[in-house]
Amino acid sequence: MSTGREPVAGAADSGVRPLVWTIPNAISALRLLGVPLFLWLVLGPEADAWALAVLVVSGVTDWLDGWLARRWDQRSVVGQILDPVADRLYILAVVVGLGWREIIPWWLALSLPLRDALMWGLVPLLRTRGYSSLPVHFLGKAATFNLLYAFPLLLLGDGDGAVARLAEVFGWAFAFWGVGLYWWAGVLYAWQVRTLLATTERLPRGDARTARTVSPDRT
Repeated sequence: MSTGREPVAGAADSGVRPLVWTIPNAISALRLLGVPLFLWLVLGPEADAWALAVLVVSGVTDWLDGWLARRWDQRSVVGQILDPVADRLYILAVVVGLGWREIIPWWLALSLPLRDALMWGLVPLLRTRGYSSLPVHFLGKAATFNLLYAFPLLLLGDGDGAVARLAEVFGWAFAFWGVGLYWWAGVLYAWQVRTLLATTERLPRGDARTARTVSPDRT
């Protein structure tokens, strides 16, 4: 925190290298440390201003690590894993925090993890064809963009005054678009997996354990 393209053979084909200790990867790792910090700020002292600041920093570093990886030619398999994992964990942390605070309804808080559970359920099927994931679709990126804007605005909207009211209105607009696109991308992924299963031969059981990795591109 997502079809239209055929899976490719692997990371090496797209200029992605098996690097680990890079500045972009360090930034992604630091983003992960902000997840428990955000939850503590929201659920403990309810320091919403600081929690909002954590989300803003996360958004900036999300752009920064991808930009640095491309500019310095440090795109890596580790980075391709860390970046979307951080996005998903932030989305999960925010929906849990805002749901617990009753800022958003629980049906909304549960709808996003349920979609991710569907995606994880497709991984064993992909492995039978020699893949562990599919390329990121622009709908998934658009959904993540909307959600990462929606939740800070909804958090800001949990207050009084004209600014809070305006933030709440725009936050819900981003939230509805984000959830809709998130599930639409999930349905397209499921259809892509169905097509892959129908057009690709099943690997022998032993080969399926060494499935090729097609990780999301850094953005």
